[in-house]
Amino acid sequence: MKRVAISTLCVVTLLISSPVCSQGLPTATPGEVGMSGPRLERIDDYVERHIEANHFAGAVTLVARHGKIAQLKAYGMQDIESGTPMSTDSIFRFYSMTKPITSVAVMMLFEEGRFLLTDPVSKYLPEFKGLEVSVEEVDEATGEKVATAEPANREVSVRDLLRHTSGLTYGFWGKSAVDKMYLDRGVLSKDATLEETVTKLGNIPLKHQPGTVWEYSVSTDVLGRFVEVVSGRPFDEFLEDRIFKPLGMKDTGFFVPEEKSGRLTTVYVPNEDNTAIQPQASDKARDFTKPPTYFSGGGGLVSTAADYLRFAQMLLNRGELEGTRILGPETIELMTRDHLGEIPIWNDVGSYGFGLGFMVYPDRGDSGSILSPGSFGWGGMAHTTFWVDPEEELIGIFLIQILPRAPIPYRDLFKPVVYQAITH
Repeated sequence: MKRVAISTLCVVTLLISSPVCSQGLPTATPGEVGMSGPRLERIDDYVERHIEANHFAGAVTLVARHGKIAQLKAYGMQDIESGTPMSTDSIFRFYSMTKPITSVAVMMLFEEGRFLLTDPVSKYLPEFKGLEVSVEEVDEATGEKVATAEPANREVSVRDLLRHTSGLTYGFWGKSAVDKMYLDRGVLSKDATLEETVTKLGNIPLKHQPGTVWEYSVSTDVLGRFVEVVSGRPFDEFLEDRIFKPLGMKDTGFFVPEEKSGRLTTVYVPNEDNTAIQPQASDKARDFTKPPTYFSGGGGLVSTAADYLRFAQMLLNRGELEGTRILGPETIELMTRDHLGEIPIWNDVGSYGFGLGFMVYPDRGDSGSILSPGSFGWGGMAHTTFWVDPEEELIGIFLIQILPRAPIPYRDLFKPVVYQAITH
């Protein structure tokens, strides 16, 4: 079935530079923000090529520069089976793009003098007191791995959670004894609460010594519970009252209410040779159409391109959007600096850093990325992504819904298609 780009009202208004879309953020013609219109149209070719090849059903792309939207477009289908076209206000499962939002919530409390980044997490979450570290050695007699435990060299700090050097893991990345314990004990059970999850983690050894290894993990879920304890408020309410409402993020939350359910994008799964896709059988993690009991700070939010743009523009503006200040400029600078030093971040090629909630991009020669040094961003499990480039005053957002894998690096390939359109 041929699936082409959907030209919504919002796309048309972009062509006449009308500020009626995207919840009040202004729009502009590409030329007004130093971009080439014809070259920006290469995004159409890029996305439609993959839709035609049945790599994904549909997409929403957004490019903003100098505080104005130069491109916002929906392509293909939100749901193939029902014939529902993708729309610029389609709602996506953002999964790990939740993490930057949770990190901002943590740093709002930091600005209130509630804690220090070097504080041990156990000062606020006693379940983390006295954690041990797993050690695996090969039994010379049997040749099998045997797991023991040793004391941690130091306690896990708040900064460790923010930069993923806590020694925690996810459970599904590896085959260590700790990974197995995470799976066996249902660490990320959709039926648990944040408090119950932290209690489980307090009874499992760390995978690494704190501060020694970068491993993507449930650290940001723990930060959700940290926000609850330090603020004295449920995590979902804190986000709603302190971030979503002030920024006008009207379609962002931990579930999609019934009146918006028709806008929720279907998740698709590719076949083995990536020539066809089919709907995911079920949301294994949870049903996003119902209120959860587990408010995952690491992967629980749904949102739209327009909503996430408002969050990203706040970051680009060094903590402020349309007169509403969420964080101070110095805090944004602290968050978007590399906090790893010599600790490597796993990736296929290139060298990257990690700040307090974001991947940060070093010199182009080190990273091999076209993003300017000092750029930062992150992505989600269903292959959504965003980035902020302060040097170019540019924000990119790319939204699709493919699980559990993407044999083609759609997100990274999208970035040079955006940058080649910059003219000055």
